[in-house]
Amino acid sequence: MTVYAFVFPGQGSQSVGMGADLAAAFPAARAVFEEVDEALGEKLSKVIFEGPAETLTATDNAQPALMAVSMAVLRVLETEGGLDLKKKATFLAGHSLGEYAALAAGRSLNIAETARLLRLRGQAMQKAVPAGEGAMAAIIGATPEQVREICKAASSDGIVEIANDNGGGQTVISGQTDGIEKAILIAKEMKIKRALKLPVSAPFHCSMMRPAQETMAEALAKAPVMPPVVPVIANVTAEQETDTQTIRTNLINQVTGQVRWRESVENMVSAGVESFIEIGAGKVLSGLIRRISSESSVLSVGTPADIENFLKTL
Repeated sequence: MTVYAFVFPGQGSQSVGMGADLAAAFPAARAVFEEVDEALGEKLSKVIFEGPAETLTATDNAQPALMAVSMAVLRVLETEGGLDLKKKATFLAGHSLGEYAALAAGRSLNIAETARLLRLRGQAMQKAVPAGEGAMAAIIGATPEQVREICKAASSDGIVEIANDNGGGQTVISGQTDGIEKAILIAKEMKIKRALKLPVSAPFHCSMMRPAQETMAEALAKAPVMPPVVPVIANVTAEQETDTQTIRTNLINQVTGQVRWRESVENMVSAGVESFIEIGAGKVLSGLIRRISSESSVLSVGTPADIENFLKTL
């Protein structure tokens, strides 16, 4: 029997119109979007389906929007295909905000609470650092050791920290703008394949996000968190967690901490996972997983056609 992990995408996977075909075709998907709209007190679904792109891309919209699409796909798989995650999945995992979607999938958080937490998380992350003071960059083709060396050398010009270890030679760094620009220059001097600034609005997953971390600590202390029905791999530890207090702590630490995606995938493969199913918008995680573990089977499920194809494999 195939050992599955279900994974949930993070920011950058959004696109205008995502999930619209699901909502049109399946009442279960429509119900998810309606639940998110109600939780937020506004028609986020209209922004998801119709745009404009700059409104959808805003951090406080993109985060709950991507979770909504992932949960809409999952609910259709459950209602139309009889998918039982508790029986089918060995692990759940998500990239950054995707960890919240993974927890919602595992019934650790309900959809409405997840939407409210992600809206607050997006707002808090945006407010944490004044515009222009922070930046992020992708370093392509460097080892983790080389990236650590780059961060250390560049930190004389400002905070520079590893934000995402995405695997396959892709690492994202985050920090003060001057430090990030220095890091790009150092990477080029070291003849690293590519180093480029990312079009993001704030320096996520670094110590500059501490004000946002404090906001989320307060919110998560009050949030009803249940033990997930399937273990969820935490971004900051790359280990499986089911204890509710540890889940809260990991989500708080995740705001300033590194997304250890490469290690998360490697640990799931070591634990026997053979097939990764990406649930939601885009195929970003599928691409990363293929680079981390070329022997693993990877499938993206985000449209009615994808759902139909996946259900045939079960």
